[in-house]
Amino acid sequence: MVVHFQSFPPSEAIAAAIRPSATPAHSSGSLSAAGPRRGVYAMAAKRALDVMLIVLALPAALPLMVIMALLAALDGGSPFYRQQRLGRAGRVFSLLKIRTMVPDADALLAAHLESNPAARQEWQETQKLKADPRITRFGSFLRKTSLDELPQLWNVLMGDMSIVGPRPMMLDQQALYPGQAYYRLRPGITGPWQVSDRNHGTFAGRAKFDAEYEADLSLATDLSILVRTVAVVVRGTGY
Repeated sequence: MVVHFQSFPPSEAIAAAIRPSATPAHSSGSLSAAGPRRGVYAMAAKRALDVMLIVLALPAALPLMVIMALLAALDGGSPFYRQQRLGRAGRVFSLLKIRTMVPDADALLAAHLESNPAARQEWQETQKLKADPRITRFGSFLRKTSLDELPQLWNVLMGDMSIVGPRPMMLDQQALYPGQAYYRLRPGITGPWQVSDRNHGTFAGRAKFDAEYEADLSLATDLSILVRTVAVVVRGTGY
């Protein structure tokens, strides 16, 4: 089987649909702002833990990823997609996921936001839609269980991400993010926002979670988030 990766760059159409209230809240000139003092865990042990967890998870995660990808490909589209995201220090990387959306999802979202004021307001505040017309039936299952994020283990192995960290930010969301902590951390597969009120808070509110996580960064904090992630996955609260 030949696997194709579908790439979704930031859309000018989506940006146009929400531009009236997308006022820049962050300047890239402050990416180097100093944060809390880093300990041994943050400087080295956290990365070692990431690699160890991937090695331990791979025997179970790889077959599951293959099964999920095959099921995602049943509609004829690519089972995977990649999208540019912002990493530590503003570095751009390609995030990998199992595809959960229909083809031409970017154009469909732009048209939906243009014709639906309520959806446009929801998108402006949260950068998510509870009733998202782009999501396939199988994609909805993947999102509820977070299984669509399994390919991000590769991003962690490559050093672009961490197992635990801030939610990866899209390039066109940078202007909506008011904080600094995100740019001093590797984005994570799971993190404080993902195990909290992620379906009720605003996008800008993520900055508070990121700052608190950076201030409390430790092995105990990461292990606590990993345990809470299991409960979130079991409850199937994602969308």
